[in-house]
Amino acid sequence: MNFALYRELLAVRPIRRLLLVGMVARIPHSAAGVLLTLHIVLTLGQGYAAAGAAAAVMTIGIALGAPWRGRRVDTAGLRTALIPSVISETVIWSVVPHVSYQWLLPLVFVGGLLTLPIFSVVRQSLGVLAEGEQRRTAFALDAITTEVVFMIGPAAGAVVATSGFTTAGLTVVGVSTSLAGLFLMWFNPPTRSEGLSLECAPDEQHAAEAAVVSTAPGHVQEAAAELAPAGAATSAAQGLRGRLAGGFSWFTATVAALFAVAAGAGMVLSGTDVGIVAALEIGGHQSEIGIVFVFWCAASVVGGLVYGAMHRPIPPVFLLLGMAALTLPMAFAHDTWMLAFVSVLPGLLCAPVLSAASEKVAELVPEERRGEAMGWYGSALTAGVAFGSPLAGVFIDVMGPSGGFVSVGAAGVVLCVVGLALQQRRRRPAPGSPGQPL
Repeated sequence: MNFALYRELLAVRPIRRLLLVGMVARIPHSAAGVLLTLHIVLTLGQGYAAAGAAAAVMTIGIALGAPWRGRRVDTAGLRTALIPSVISETVIWSVVPHVSYQWLLPLVFVGGLLTLPIFSVVRQSLGVLAEGEQRRTAFALDAITTEVVFMIGPAAGAVVATSGFTTAGLTVVGVSTSLAGLFLMWFNPPTRSEGLSLECAPDEQHAAEAAVVSTAPGHVQEAAAELAPAGAATSAAQGLRGRLAGGFSWFTATVAALFAVAAGAGMVLSGTDVGIVAALEIGGHQSEIGIVFVFWCAASVVGGLVYGAMHRPIPPVFLLLGMAALTLPMAFAHDTWMLAFVSVLPGLLCAPVLSAASEKVAELVPEERRGEAMGWYGSALTAGVAFGSPLAGVFIDVMGPSGGFVSVGAAGVVLCVVGLALQQRRRRPAPGSPGQPL
């Protein structure tokens, strides 16, 4: 490990400023999850399944909007691409707390669709500003600053919500996010390199794919292979396939596998988030939600620091497997401090999972399509969040708070085990090949 990499990276002023701006811009929405959940449960009188469904609707909107927003950054530039977000954030989040649950759902969907694409912008710009080993450290630092945000945001959101100010809190989220978007437009971090070539060197692309192929679950590789162009009966069909292949030529099997890891991570993290809020709210300790989030996120900071200083990467699927398995013991915690201490175990692997997957996506995708790819990466992550929140909510309503941790932890373990098993099967020589009997 070489922790001096952090000092060298932070000595670069554009990277240091980008990480700081990204951290500040994420704080409002980091509080929105807890605020929205407790607004639905406490103010609107709905259950945790309903709160999870609203979170799912919002993240589906984010998942659908992220690729489009990322592509707009690629084609129109950052400042133009952020205009819809700057306007919609204030308008929508000022209206959401004043409507019934039925009207809240379509509003949070539109809010998700037009949300400020801070995640993809920061990752895309880091991919331009950092190269080689610095890129791993940069992505690790970004994950660490995100965890610092989640020490601040949810704790502040819980205090505001339990004090009876969910309406004001959600409005402040929208206004603050719009202001962050304006500041990002003024700062205008680079999203493209000077002298960008339009073609990615095939040898470099194949070498990057080979570096991560061992981490890719086999069933995802097979699904991505369906995007490859096949023989066509007519020239028109060939032309259509050629255009599609050109537009998605970056979407290889290994990139798809990384998207699957991101979805699994989102599922585990969102389910754990809902589980923590439910465990403390049902136990009458709403004001102590911030304690658990501080321990959980601080552990992720430590894990991210260690991972970012490593010379060799760890396959993201193994990191996800460990995080999911270590989430299960949280179901047996019976008070705030026990829950906080147990949350350290999966927290240590949170930032490494996200930074490892992001690093590989940046390596595999040509720079001229990296904004779109990071948008799809964000979509995969938020699709997992969209699935994890209601999954945990349903099990919480049926089993109690422990059900949230058990459901997403077990689902994450199953996803990784099945993926690794299929991967091993794909590597096994076919019957009749050298070393394999007929």
